[in-house]
Amino acid sequence: MRSFKEFKTFNEYIGVPKPLDNDIDIGYYDPPNMLLKSAPVMIDFYRISFKLNFVDKTQPNPKPVNAVFFNSPEMSGGWDIEPTYKGMYVQLSKKIIEENRFLFKNYLDYGLHEPLLLTDNEIVEVSTIFDLMIKYYNKERKDFVLLLSYVNVLISLVEAFYKRQFSTNPKQYNRIVSDFQQSLKDYYNQPATKIPNVQYFADKLGLTPNYFGDIIKHFTQKSAIENIHEFVIKKAKELLEKNTGMNSAEIAYELGFEYPNYFSKFFKKQVNLTPKEYRLRSTKN
Repeated sequence: MRSFKEFKTFNEYIGVPKPLDNDIDIGYYDPPNMLLKSAPVMIDFYRISFKLNFVDKTQPNPKPVNAVFFNSPEMSGGWDIEPTYKGMYVQLSKKIIEENRFLFKNYLDYGLHEPLLLTDNEIVEVSTIFDLMIKYYNKERKDFVLLLSYVNVLISLVEAFYKRQFSTNPKQYNRIVSDFQQSLKDYYNQPATKIPNVQYFADKLGLTPNYFGDIIKHFTQKSAIENIHEFVIKKAKELLEKNTGMNSAEIAYELGFEYPNYFSKFFKKQVNLTPKEYRLRSTKN
């Protein structure tokens, strides 16, 4: 698989202008002069694409969409597309993301999942911001801080648009929530060697942790890790109430805790009682 470490070689590969900067690159697509089909490649930077009238022939029933697509480092993908679309792109180095992480939130780590479909009004908003970004990008480093501010506005718009999409198409995302909840149950239907984490369930569902976490937070009003911790506490309470022959250490190992002391601290933080105190109270009740 071919890998691209920086903008210049990737731009040459797909057929867009060479970048003016090594940390941020902005431009418009010109499909008739671009590579329309490629085997999977990997890029070592972040990429946001806004594509209008875009047809991906790799999909089962390809049809035109107006959408936002994300690419993150270490994620690979190929393409086979019609030359009918137009749009624009932003490319950001890992360096600039780390130096300005507070500006970019977590949407750049959504990866190669389902696109964010745009409404007509959203297209107008995105296009306006892009025109301003291009204006300051062409001045190179002179207005770099202002350019980053517009990138931040763009990311904030995308955040709002994703929340709108989560709300307008709940059936699709409810499946992810229910699969997550079922996976939690399945996890403890077999011997647990460690406490499950967000990465584990995201991998099970074939999603990036940030994308998975935002869906769970939107529909349950709690973060993914809060959902996991609540379930672990529920299992702990059941074991304390029903398996009176098990001591706290045995319950800790049963739940996947490596150290019983950590289980006791975790339980006390969540329940405001130690496991022993909870068992005594439940026995009295």
